[in-house]
Amino acid sequence: MTTVERAGQRAEVGRQVELNYYSGEGEPMGFLEMIDDLRASHNYYWSTYAQGFWVLTDMDGIREALQHPEIFSNTAAVATDPEPEYSWIPEMLDPPIHTKWRQNLAPFFAPGRMAQLEDRVRQRCVEIIEGFADQGHCDLRLDFGDRYPTSIFLELMGIPVEEIDQFMVWENGILNTPAELDPDRAIAIAAMNDTMNYFADVIKERRKDPQDDLVSIALTWQIDGKPIPEPDLLSMCLLMFMAGLDTVACQLAWSFYHLAQTPKDREWIVNDPSIIPAAIEEFLRAYTIVRPSRKVMQDIDFHGCPMKKGDMVFVPLAGACRDPKVFEDADQVILDRAPNNHIAFGAGPHRCVGSHLARRELRVAFEEWHKRIPNYRLAEGAEIKEYGGAELGIVSVPLVWDV
Repeated sequence: MTTVERAGQRAEVGRQVELNYYSGEGEPMGFLEMIDDLRASHNYYWSTYAQGFWVLTDMDGIREALQHPEIFSNTAAVATDPEPEYSWIPEMLDPPIHTKWRQNLAPFFAPGRMAQLEDRVRQRCVEIIEGFADQGHCDLRLDFGDRYPTSIFLELMGIPVEEIDQFMVWENGILNTPAELDPDRAIAIAAMNDTMNYFADVIKERRKDPQDDLVSIALTWQIDGKPIPEPDLLSMCLLMFMAGLDTVACQLAWSFYHLAQTPKDREWIVNDPSIIPAAIEEFLRAYTIVRPSRKVMQDIDFHGCPMKKGDMVFVPLAGACRDPKVFEDADQVILDRAPNNHIAFGAGPHRCVGSHLARRELRVAFEEWHKRIPNYRLAEGAEIKEYGGAELGIVSVPLVWDV
């Protein structure tokens, strides 16, 4: 056993590692393979990075932690920031107040309403692809993955698509700045403030002239019979912005990175588009990007892990989705895998409210891309690097194809 000193307490842990929450730039699959290796010998670890935090590695522990907010609170959502100066609403709320927020949000992202967006999502997707299809090359992440879901989000929020470049700057500042470049989170907090200042102007405009967008609808919501205070509305807008942009972009980058190197899977999708929904679920499982954290609210022996009140717990969903106890050949991509009961969208009360939109955006992207660009590959000499933060992403995915 190894004795670890933290927060004035001493605890014995089965093994400690220096797992950097912000993985910086590294080889692709580096984080996923590391979690696979760690899981093979233990279901939890103590990371000595920053102030230190627990790391859960398997389906049982991760799913249980996500399902018990009374023990594992969402009030601190970043493993290296146990006392945040911000609150992303409703992500960084626990029940029962979180439940009331979800009741307001859920109808906007319900399957029926998302189905009504199909034509607009498809139109926007086609516009972006046709902008570079005849060039024979693009950076999948930068030219498509970033711009496609971001433009859909801006429309949902009632914001001109022409603002996309500014929103991308704010997104990178909040989500993708490594701790060594932003040790006190000053860059991230400044970007959050800039984003909320922008939305403050949008809210002011929507109070005067409501539209059919999320901001206008949110102005009509009530919690416990009272209108939602503007600071809370601004925090909600910030969260929707963060959740709606980087997640789908990261998932597209990993999926196309795989397909560019795996002709048999790419040809399967091209020749039989009916496999696309199953393929999307498998990419969500095999390349699970979301990496949440929780704060321990009471001393607990959690499956042998001696957690103390105030400890942070890193619960990367890839640990659950690639667990060989749950999925046969868990480290392999099997497009028609069935059943595929992954938790890439989370579990428990904080399961992703936007999952229906995300699946639709991914499906439309796969369909329209492969109609126009069926044969593509990584550019020669392409340097693929992953980065880590709230999501596990790829910096750049240069693709080429014959025209």
